[in-house]
Amino acid sequence: MTGAVETALRARIDAGGKCLVPYITGGLGDDWLDTVRAVAAAGADVIEIGMPFSDPVMDGPTIQEANDRALEAGVTPQTILDDLRHADIGVPTAVMTYGNIAYHMGFERFANSLAAAGVSGCILPDVPLEEVGEWASAADEAGVETVMLAAPTAPDERLPLIVERARGFVYGVGLLGITGVRSALAASAVEIAGRLKGVTDKPVLVGVGVGTPEQAVEVSQVSDGVVVGSAVVQRMLDHAGPEGVAALVGEFRAALDEA
Repeated sequence: MTGAVETALRARIDAGGKCLVPYITGGLGDDWLDTVRAVAAAGADVIEIGMPFSDPVMDGPTIQEANDRALEAGVTPQTILDDLRHADIGVPTAVMTYGNIAYHMGFERFANSLAAAGVSGCILPDVPLEEVGEWASAADEAGVETVMLAAPTAPDERLPLIVERARGFVYGVGLLGITGVRSALAASAVEIAGRLKGVTDKPVLVGVGVGTPEQAVEVSQVSDGVVVGSAVVQRMLDHAGPEGVAALVGEFRAALDEA
């Protein structure tokens, strides 16, 4: 069964457009939910909500700082889900966090908690394909889409297994290393997009190292769209406010629409 994340992305693709999934750090600032709503209104198809974790191994200094600030303010997985449960966002959401949080809560409880809060998808970047089965089964049962990541170093025979297990979309990792804005798009971003598009008709989005509208347009010539994290979170750290963050997302949306 197709969930809300995949449905929203396919609607954009079927209309001839490219998908935009901004990442927002949950609990960063008292107005973070206002930021989520503003980003939705600015043209996001789906919004990725970062659930802060003390050791975010995939994330670079920008998102690490955002995590630290949110955790110091007392944010927990439960407070984020409580906030989301009462939010009227207008587009589907997917939580991004790490395996320890899901494991500590218990996979079934965590999946059911996401669903109860209205969260449609989940990304656990440190849980590899070989270990994802127990979580993914619990998520499937709860109606939560498990987004799978594909690294640029993945051998060809591994990609069909990843995309078969993926729900919502397939997350092509644009480069080896941590998240962050780079001066140029890595060649590996376009390469992984092309390899994934060759083995699946599920939505393929590329993230990590996509930090400008121009880079988003470049990789979207091959992929179905992009995930944009550090550039958006930096606006939050700079206290740009919901309007300032939404303005940046609007620039990505306009660039993708005009390409």
